[in-house]
Amino acid sequence: MKIIGVDIKTLEVPLEKPFKTALREVTTLKTYIIELYTDDGNIGYGEAASTPVITGDLEGNIKDAVFNYIFPSIKGMDVEEIENIMYRINKCLIKNTSAKAAVDMAVYDLFAKMCKKPLYVILGGARTEVETDITVSVKEPKDMAEDAEEYVSRGFNTLKIKVGIDSELDIKRVKAIRDVVPKDINIRLDANQGWSAKEAVRTIRKMEDMGLDIELIEQPVPYYDIEGLKYVTDNTYIPIMADESLFSLQDAVRLLSNRACDILNIKLMKCGGLYNAQKILSIAEAYGVECMIGSMMESSVGITFAASLACGRLGINKVDLDAALLLKENRVDEGIEYHKNIIKMSKGVGSGIKGIRY
Repeated sequence: MKIIGVDIKTLEVPLEKPFKTALREVTTLKTYIIELYTDDGNIGYGEAASTPVITGDLEGNIKDAVFNYIFPSIKGMDVEEIENIMYRINKCLIKNTSAKAAVDMAVYDLFAKMCKKPLYVILGGARTEVETDITVSVKEPKDMAEDAEEYVSRGFNTLKIKVGIDSELDIKRVKAIRDVVPKDINIRLDANQGWSAKEAVRTIRKMEDMGLDIELIEQPVPYYDIEGLKYVTDNTYIPIMADESLFSLQDAVRLLSNRACDILNIKLMKCGGLYNAQKILSIAEAYGVECMIGSMMESSVGITFAASLACGRLGINKVDLDAALLLKENRVDEGIEYHKNIIKMSKGVGSGIKGIRY
């Protein structure tokens, strides 16, 4: 099964409601699907999400990286040479993690097809389904409380609340939500780098004193402020999770060796795909640190691969893979299936994806 061709296709799907964070607002998903072709007629699928405010990857960067660097470095290779393929993908250019992730996914899809096994089985086969949270976008407190009530009524047990815009108002946002949802509903906060270190400590301590019962707080400070992240971790009781501060294996070692956070959020678009994600997960396991699997705004193509890793490995015990649920329609044939808050894996070989309606 030799790699002989590649194509990149654009997928655009409107969201059900605007997705707003401290970094950006999105109303339509525009993403890029990789199709990797082999000499025996198989197709491997992958996805590159353009998220300039986080990865810096733009449409032009993604296409240039794939067509002029990544694909030429692996063209003609046999899919069974997966270690050598991944070495070349990661060495042919620096950064460009979304483009690397997309080709990495497509290669793993083909590798699992060659093995005639579902991808999640190839990755470890620990379970066949996982439970995801769902995101409440940042708005006025009353509007966020209404969204939270809606999601709970739809069967979600864990809410990921976007904050990071005005810390005093953030406290009111969280309280408004906690006041209307049952006590057994988990609440996670994501500040998307929106606070300074001292502001984060002040805000989190107020929430702790108010008894708002927060499960964790994600990336409270700017990605580059590792000392600030450690300061927040050291001076609050609620567990602190690194997201935008974690891209590479080296980032994982730096964060964990300095005890700068309590939890890692692994995203394929940040680390360059499944190959590196598995290494980061092993580093976290060595340090005894929990991991979440998350995503950018993606279709169920990217979500299928992230969920495959979550189902493959027990080291991932928190899941934030609701992105495809936020779309008005699903254009991906098969792959993962959502059943309210449960993501179930396909029993088909590879990713299980049969095609995409562009």
